Amino acid sequence: MWGKSTAAFFLGLPLAVAVVGLCALLSGDQARTTLPWLLAFFPVWIAVMALAFLFRSGLRAWLWMGGATLLGYAALHGAKLAGLLKVGA
Repeated sequence: MWGKSTAAFFLGLPLAVAVVGLCALLSGDQARTTLPWLLAFFPVWIAVMALAFLFRSGLRAWLWMGGATLLGYAALHGAKLAGLLKVGA
């Protein structure tokens, strides 16, 4: 139980940031969609933390959530390097 709890605590926030960041930055019209995505951040964060308790063990929760977090941030940086992200002012 401690493994799942620590995975939810330490990896829930960065994974939720990566998911919401990708969705908000890759949307077509950032001026209209960024605020709704930011408002949806808290429910996404709670859902990601709850997902940690669906794994069979704490090690699996750490590995899957850690891998998803790394993949999310790699996708953000890859999209930035590829020029797909255009942050509106």
